[in-house]
Amino acid sequence: MHTFPANSPLQLLENPFPELVNIRLFLKRDDLLHPLVSGNKCRKLKYNLLAAREQKFTTLLTFGGAYSNHLYATAAAGQEFGFRTIGVVRGEELAKVVRNKTLLACEAYGMQLHFISRTEYRRKDEPDFLADLLHQFGPCYVLPEGGTNALAIRGTAEILPEIIDQLGDKPDYVCCPVGTGGTLAGLAQSTADGMNVLGFLSLNATEFHLPISGNDIARCQLETAYSFGGYAKTTPELLRFIQSFDRKTGVLLEQVYTGKMLYGIYDLALKGYFKTGATVVAVHTGGLQGRSEALNLQSKS
Repeated sequence: MHTFPANSPLQLLENPFPELVNIRLFLKRDDLLHPLVSGNKCRKLKYNLLAAREQKFTTLLTFGGAYSNHLYATAAAGQEFGFRTIGVVRGEELAKVVRNKTLLACEAYGMQLHFISRTEYRRKDEPDFLADLLHQFGPCYVLPEGGTNALAIRGTAEILPEIIDQLGDKPDYVCCPVGTGGTLAGLAQSTADGMNVLGFLSLNATEFHLPISGNDIARCQLETAYSFGGYAKTTPELLRFIQSFDRKTGVLLEQVYTGKMLYGIYDLALKGYFKTGATVVAVHTGGLQGRSEALNLQSKS
């Protein structure tokens, strides 16, 4: 099996925000890790695909919503590395409507989409429900929603050593968007003394459970004020911020994860959260197939 790239660029951003702030901001460009497999999902899938191959599985089965970066990345990885893929999608009504860009791409990469009701979807981790799916589809390597498990965290734990090597020093802060928490967990697991790990939650806090415990929790902080209404929701203010960031840096963001994180960093910097001159590294986790068409239209105007 081909292997994933081992590293992604670290980019210094000069004056990326609408107002000047007193931090030195770098972007860890995991959106450039692989041309098909999206961002941090590449790292989450890396050791899982190796395990699937070692265990002689030829099919990957996983779960997600209509805008799931994880479904997209799993479908792309299946095509790239020779796995059949099945995506169990939340919302049976989606089977009867025009596919969005993410689900269209999943099918283009060969993923079989299986739509189920939201009630059924809540059973996705129950052994009996999984057994029924495997009876229907045959032997599969099962990946959880969002792809976060121990092997995924092993992959995301490799981000921070790369950053330290590229900087030649430890950053003061490292930041990431948070969906299922796998990237935040990997950063917390590999952090060093004197560093701060910040996760910017992209969904409502009541819907989230951090997949780490003990000392790793103490090593990170979860920012919950920048979800802009919840998962996959946005506001005109956020879209304007992303448009401005695009113009100033030439780096594209999307409104589900990375846009919310960068807005949060900007807002915290304006409020004096970071010490003056602090080195802040933000992880760009990809997912640009989920970028709003409104942003694309604005960028062309």
